Amino acid sequence: MGSELFNAMSISASGMKAQGMRMRVISENLANSETTTNSPNEDPYRRKTISFKEQLDRANGVDKVAVDRIDRDKSDFRLKYDPSHPAADSKGYVKLPNVNTLIETMDMREAQRSYEANMGSIELSRNMMTKTIDMLRSNR
Repeated sequence: MGSELFNAMSISASGMKAQGMRMRVISENLANSETTTNSPNEDPYRRKTISFKEQLDRANGVDKVAVDRIDRDKSDFRLKYDPSHPAADSKGYVKLPNVNTLIETMDMREAQRSYEANMGSIELSRNMMTKTIDMLRSNR
């Protein structure tokens, strides 16, 4: 029983680590959602995306979650009409990052809930271990 609880805690910890990285990527996207350049020939910040993969923990024989890669979103930049901006093109449009703050906020909430669910699983496993140890002590 002990190794199963340790495995459950290890799996949940890998989920927390992955969701923590996801929250960092989302935070960077939100922080740069209005970042522009000073030249019409340069591109602004490009939204980052994160993907996960299954990773076998050979020592314990369990699959964990891990960050597979962090990529750049290839979708089009937003355009804003502002002819006085130094990054405005010949038509007066400035390229803005391809970050949708509503989507990022929803992704952040989802990552936070997943993180909290994994934390709850670790807490439950820890409580089960503690109760098991207490029962073993009282039977002596």
